Amino acid sequence: MKPRIHPVSRQVVFRDRAAGVAFLTRSTADADQRVEWEDGNSYPVIDMDTSSASHPFYTGTDRVVDTAGRIEQFRRRYGTTQPAGH
Repeated sequence: MKPRIHPVSRQVVFRDRAAGVAFLTRSTADADQRVEWEDGNSYPVIDMDTSSASHPFYTGTDRVVDTAGRIEQFRRRYGTTQPAGH
């Protein structure tokens, strides 16, 4: 690997304001604001609007799509035709 072309990777806290949780992980992102973590060290903190802790896809609170109703609506609009050979 070539020297001095890769960004610096550091420990960073990502804080999800919607869910009230924080994650300590490695990232190339940096921030001016810092927070003291559970281990007593101070890390840069990046506030997020959504993470896996608050996103509906991961939490299971997403709405269910009525696929049967959509199929019936399509058939009413465009008719039901049988494929060739049936």
